[in-house]
Amino acid sequence: MKRSEKEQIIAEVKEKVARAKGLYFADFTGITVEQINELRREFRKSNVGYQVVKNTLARKALESVTGYDSVLDRLERPTAIAFGYDDPVAPARIIKKFREKNEKLTLKVCVIEHEVFDGSRLDEIAKLPSRSEIIAGILGTIQAPAQGIVGAINAVMRDLVSVIDAIEKQKAA
Repeated sequence: MKRSEKEQIIAEVKEKVARAKGLYFADFTGITVEQINELRREFRKSNVGYQVVKNTLARKALESVTGYDSVLDRLERPTAIAFGYDDPVAPARIIKKFREKNEKLTLKVCVIEHEVFDGSRLDEIAKLPSRSEIIAGILGTIQAPAQGIVGAINAVMRDLVSVIDAIEKQKAA
């Protein structure tokens, strides 16, 4: 591989790392091409990038971006990187689902929002809610008191109408 090609790959990986909210470094030894293609299809559906990178090139790309020093020592054996752009946890869910069928894929390490996690914590990470789920929960929590106030005001009005109606029936009788 020519020097210019290597520099291009380093720049490409560096750009993807800077854009990604979640990075997943996996060892794909023993997995067939068909299985990798299936994994790539699942990644594409969720807007997750996937690239096989030589460790030396990945190391150089990560060295140029701050916050990834603790990942460098784990770049051994063949490495594939999954880049979670929209949802940093989406790659974890896809990898977990894929590993249920193909146990040969091993997660070395993952980085979510610049926090490094060991690959053995994949199940915990895959259970985390997505960003949209968290936002929906927060909005529901914020909206609940407002709905309670509206319900209380409506109850006062309803009770007042009932009292007036009862007084009117009493006077009519």
